[in-house]
Amino acid sequence: MQRFAALIVLLIPIFTAGYGIKQMRDTLFQILNSPYPTLYIQFFAGALALAVGVWFIGGFILHRDRKNNKVAPRFQKKQPAER
Repeated sequence: MQRFAALIVLLIPIFTAGYGIKQMRDTLFQILNSPYPTLYIQFFAGALALAVGVWFIGGFILHRDRKNNKVAPRFQKKQPAER
């Protein structure tokens, strides 16, 4: 059940990134979609959606790999100094 919930949580940023790619592609072909007044705003909204989606997926993978101790030393969390 936890794996299914994790899959559902990951589908949201995947669709967000896909929507961002679609908006940028539509801007390239000069297709203006309804909620955006200009092509520039549509492109930047698509770029933002793509960046947020990729950032969330990357953070999820980094968190999972840190938990399983499978990351390079430079990506490991810093341990607080003991007194």
